Amino acid sequence: MSNTGHHRKRNFTDKLEETLIAIILGFMTIITFINVVARYGFNENILWALEVTSILFAWLILLGVSYCVKITAHLGVDAVVNLVSAPVRKILTLIAVLLCVIYALLLLKGGWDFWANFANLPGTEGRWFFMGFEEEFLAKGWYETDDVIMPEMFQIFAVWFNEGEPYEKIPRLIPYVMLPVGMALLLFRFLQAGWAVWTGNKTLIIVSHEAEEAVEEAAAKLGKET
Repeated sequence: MSNTGHHRKRNFTDKLEETLIAIILGFMTIITFINVVARYGFNENILWALEVTSILFAWLILLGVSYCVKITAHLGVDAVVNLVSAPVRKILTLIAVLLCVIYALLLLKGGWDFWANFANLPGTEGRWFFMGFEEEFLAKGWYETDDVIMPEMFQIFAVWFNEGEPYEKIPRLIPYVMLPVGMALLLFRFLQAGWAVWTGNKTLIIVSHEAEEAVEEAAAKLGKET
């Protein structure tokens, strides 16, 4: 198995994605159910339901990417690494982790640059890699979502990002914040995976032949039960 540390005591960061994913799934289910009841039971429509569900689904995907790195669930091809010795396999896996870390850094930069201006913050300079922060940028803190009404209790965001002008709809900086947060989590999980490979707690950062073995084991178990 590629994850020998599976049974260790789990800390807060281990549970982070699982907890958020469960909460998001719960909210998506509740909102969709209420909207269906309103539409077919009362001939009404909750205007903000679709947009909120779409936002939550996007959050779910971004969290799921890092979660799959954590539990070694991303699919990959291990035909080459299985042909080499264990030391060479470790080196190849570490090279793969390094490339994944670089990829995650690029995504983090892009995620920050997309979100930052909506929070009246500077994006980064540099086409590919971080070269400092912008000196001049267009603040977009006043941009709102299309249908999601802004709760009065959250109007403090108007003071922080909209010069005190109350928001009618939730500002886009709130849903878009998952871009840098999700990519930061992805980077963190790749660094964790790299450390696990370096210390010998993992041999691969992908699931491939192990998935086939799991299917075969499940089929064999099912055959015995029947």
